[in-house]
Order: sequence, then C-alpha cells, then structure tokens
Amino acid sequence: MVWDGDHSEASLSKHGLAAYAKHPMLRSVSLDRSFYRPLSASQYAGYAAQVPEDFRFVVKAPSVVTDAMVRGGEGRGMEPNPAFLSPELAVSEFVQPALEGLGPKIGALVFQLSPLPASWLARMPELLERLAAMLAALPALDSAPGAVIAVEVRNSQFLTPQFAAVLKAAGATYCLGLHAKMPPAEEQLPMLRALWPGPLVCRWNLHRKHGAYGYEEAKTLYEPFDQLVDPDPATRDVLARVIAATMAAGFHAFVTINNKAEGSAPLSVVELAKAVTHHELRRIALAEPHPEPKN
Repeated sequence: MVWDGDHSEASLSKHGLAAYAKHPMLRSVSLDRSFYRPLSASQYAGYAAQVPEDFRFVVKAPSVVTDAMVRGGEGRGMEPNPAFLSPELAVSEFVQPALEGLGPKIGALVFQLSPLPASWLARMPELLERLAAMLAALPALDSAPGAVIAVEVRNSQFLTPQFAAVLKAAGATYCLGLHAKMPPAEEQLPMLRALWPGPLVCRWNLHRKHGAYGYEEAKTLYEPFDQLVDPDPATRDVLARVIAATMAAGFHAFVTINNKAEGSAPLSVVELAKAVTHHELRRIALAEPHPEPKN
C-alpha cells in the first residue's frame, strides 16, 4: 500500500524511506532503531538525506538512558541501570548526534521510559527530580525550529500534576502513548490540558484488546497488515479531536502509528485523516457567523 507491491527487506532498507517520504499523507516516521543502540550523527544524516525538507522524524532515545534496568537477551531486567536518566549520556548519546545529523528535520525527540520496577515507583519524588535534572541539561533545539522534547511513560503513576510541572518547567511535552500499559486516550488528556497550549506528540502503538504484553499476538493476528482487523474508532476520534485543536492553535502535531494499533498503519492513517478533517470542518462551521433569520 505504501511501496506499491512486494519488495525484499534489502530493497526496502536501501530505498524504502525515500519512497515512503514521497507519500503525501506520510510526513513523519518514528525512528525506533535508536532505542536499541545509540546512533551517530552520520547515521542520522544518512536518514535525513533520504527525505524532503518538510519531512520530520520522531526519534526515540536510547534505552541506556530511558530504562531503569539492564536487560538480558529476552528483555528481562537483570540489574539496575546506573545510567538511567543520565544527563551526560542523554546529551552525548542522543540529543547532540540527532541535532547534528537530522538538524531541522527533527520533529520530536522522545524519551520513552520503560516500565519501571516497584522500587522506583515507590520513590516518585526522587524519580521526578532526576528526570527534571536530565531535561534541564539538554541543549536547546535551535537548529530544529518547531521541534520538541517529549516524555512517554509506561506507568500510569506518572499521570500527576507534579509530572506535568516537571515537563512544563523544562519546556518539554507529554507524549500521548496509546498502549495497553497505559489508560485509554481520554484518561490521558488531563496531562495534555496541563501543558496546553503546545505541540502534540503521540505514538499509537498497540490495540488495547491485546493487553500489556500482547505485541507478538497482535503481529501474528494482523499480518500482512493490509486491513483494519480491529478498528478502534473511539481512540481515533479522541486523537483526531486533539490533532484538530492543536493545529487550530498553530502548533505541530506529530503522530506515529504502528500496524498493531488496528491492523494496518497505512489504513489507520487514512481513517485518522478523515476524522481530523471532520472535526476541522465542524470547528470552522461553528466559528462562522450565521445570518440573522428573516421575518
């Protein structure tokens, strides 16, 4: 649907991004590779060279900074991560290389905090203090106008005024994470309202029906990702309302969608665009003056 036919993994690796970026509805992409291993400025520059000037990347910070645990090959936490929320590594291993390589093509730099162990959740004030120190150390995104730092979480205990205050003080925003580990989209909106007005960053990752650990199940059920197997109009409508309001206020909306959200990311994009258009037309209609009735 995006690349017009079947292509080998090798071909998509070399040419897929450039073809993707030509699609009129695909103006951003989530660069997740950086989560597993930090990328160099030259690697980021290689991505930037493949896309037009108006294209924007949503980039995930390396797990060495955002995961409280050092994990084994199967993803199981082995021991505490001493570099968790390290200001020095956040700058040197993520923000600085991204700025040098992607420059104005950065849309959002996302610090997605992996699910935290109970020992950290019991020390939330200390955790927020550490997060605030890291965010305060990040360089300004002056070379990427319109770009934003965003924080995504996988524990609902973060959804507090204190967390919102940390983000606001740092000029960062909350990444709306649509995933079964978090409450539904509607219940996360107070975080966005606390930071309003500002840009929207959203990562719609997984349909809630699969539960917190159902990623592989969804992959099996949805392949080859060419139809909406589990349409989620309620989530789509909430997201469309937020996008329309954000853009009406003059801010960017960066939204990335996984195939596991509804079954086919390209079709989810189409349906979301229709919903955004509906809300935008409704907003315009309500804002237009209506003629006085004649006798």
